[in-house]
Amino acid sequence: MSSVDLERFHTLGAPAPSPDGRTAVAATSRPHLDTDSYRGELWAVPTDGSAPERRLTRGGRDSAPAYSPDGRHIAFLRAADGGRPQLHLMPADGGEPWRLTDLPQGAGAPVWSPDSRRLAFVSRVPDEGRYEGEPAKEAPRRITTFEYRFDGDGFTADRPAHVFTVEAAEPGDDGSLPEPVQVTDGGFDHWGLDWSPRGDLLCFVTARHADRDRIYAEDVWVCAPDGSGVRKLTRTSEGIVHARFSPDGATVVYAGSDTGPDRRGCTTENTGVWAVPADASAGPVRLTDAERFTMARGTEVTPVEDGVLFCNENRGAVDLLLVPYDGGEPRVLMDGPRQAGTAARAGGVTVLPVGDGASPGELVALGAEGERRLTSFATTREWIPMEEVDGTAPDGYPVHGWLLRPEGPGPHPVLLMIHGGPFAQYGWQVFDEAQVYAEAGYAVVMGNPRGSSGYGEAHGRAIRGDVGRVSAADLLALLDEALKRDGLDPGRVGVLGGSHGGFMTTWMAAEHGDRFRAAISERAVNAIDSHYGSSDIGWVFAEQLYGDPSTWAEQSPLERAHKIGIPMLIIHSEEDWRCPVEQAQRLFVALRARRAEVEMLLFPGEGHEMSRSGLPSHRVARFEAILDWWKRHL
Repeated sequence: MSSVDLERFHTLGAPAPSPDGRTAVAATSRPHLDTDSYRGELWAVPTDGSAPERRLTRGGRDSAPAYSPDGRHIAFLRAADGGRPQLHLMPADGGEPWRLTDLPQGAGAPVWSPDSRRLAFVSRVPDEGRYEGEPAKEAPRRITTFEYRFDGDGFTADRPAHVFTVEAAEPGDDGSLPEPVQVTDGGFDHWGLDWSPRGDLLCFVTARHADRDRIYAEDVWVCAPDGSGVRKLTRTSEGIVHARFSPDGATVVYAGSDTGPDRRGCTTENTGVWAVPADASAGPVRLTDAERFTMARGTEVTPVEDGVLFCNENRGAVDLLLVPYDGGEPRVLMDGPRQAGTAARAGGVTVLPVGDGASPGELVALGAEGERRLTSFATTREWIPMEEVDGTAPDGYPVHGWLLRPEGPGPHPVLLMIHGGPFAQYGWQVFDEAQVYAEAGYAVVMGNPRGSSGYGEAHGRAIRGDVGRVSAADLLALLDEALKRDGLDPGRVGVLGGSHGGFMTTWMAAEHGDRFRAAISERAVNAIDSHYGSSDIGWVFAEQLYGDPSTWAEQSPLERAHKIGIPMLIIHSEEDWRCPVEQAQRLFVALRARRAEVEMLLFPGEGHEMSRSGLPSHRVARFEAILDWWKRHL
């Protein structure tokens, strides 16, 4: 893979099985350089593996498919011509889709009513006079809360997300669309939506409590489809991702993390499975062990008849587990060196996306006959393999990671690549960053030091209040172990990373610059004090991860900039609200003022996620700049 081969790297969404389980529909997304955009398409495949995948749509950016319970229709989202996604319907047996909504702020993923007559979804509702004309000519925003904007989404306080329902009907003879009905109101965001099996209730997640501006906890609520009978099921003590009804409707299952006694925990807490009676007759119960299990990012729980399907991070893998409703030991349905995605079950067949060292993601079916791979979306068969590396930190702590070695005898220059989060994990799946660098001739060392997820909650908590020092010890131990392998050049090593990885790159360049020839710090936190006030989540993130504000200066990489003596490339996006651009600018000025060798690459119109979902042309330009930097310095 080279820096311009992004089109070979696809993303595979969660599948939607037909009610009888015989067919599964899923969405793929690929970058396309000719149009500088992404193309999302729906594909159908028989779950018995009797035929290859078949393309259903070519609509531009199609996603979030959902079969109607009667099996007659497929609902999905389509963002046409760069616009916001709108609900669409199409016959399940083939035919042209039609649009169901035309909302100024677009629609969220559809959820069918059990009778297949209506769909529920979430859409943002702007305050009167907002988002109707030229943005620069709007009235000023009056900010009264901490949470008023979000990276990638923009300003949110003046356009809360509400629950809607809409009839699953065809357009009228005059082309008119069915009118969506707003179910919820108030200045609260709503998400994590589901419909009860009897169709008498909707459940959703929201923070309606008086302290929603100061604590990081939400609640699960239920109401009738007309919005009446709203009631809270939980105790305002968990950070909740989404909620789902059990198949019998008696229980609401949700994914969440315990926010602790101050209800602000949000940085290193495992996300588990919880259950609460739908009639609020008892309080919620956590079904998974808080230390051992954590839900993989970007996945969702799926309640089925005999338990809850749950994707659990495990030492770089993501296992598919079945969690019993009584909270007993989960049963492993799929494990090994790969990463499972959100699973669905129908007709006795479980279908899910699975990524591994051979593909970014393929659909797999689990049934009585065992496991079957259903698709072949990967366009590249030969990827540079991942080799496990196990190191030991100076205090005896084990450090786990991987090495990707280029073809040929070497000696190859080496890149130590550090992930963001920090409560996240590198793992067993084709990763565009690692493949690009390895194919360009660089050995890539990547791992999960303390602070990462997937190794128990204590592993993640271990860096709190001492982030740079503890993480650096583990990263250097992993690097030293990898350098024992054949074909690597210990005299030509670079370090790079983004977000928390950028924090650690700046730290390593300052405190351990003798180990590296050059560095690339991307979308980094460099100064904790200003990040606290300027980041969309800084008001809660900084205290949770870095501890008492009196220690922030000592923990900030920017305070160590005077020690940096190796060449530094700083990459940032101008509209990054997670780690605002001032974090890059302050580091650049500090180094430039000393006449250090430093360059800054700024991407217009992009946010924190540019390297993963930015314009394809920007992603290519970023890769080319990174490879050019390493060519010059390694």
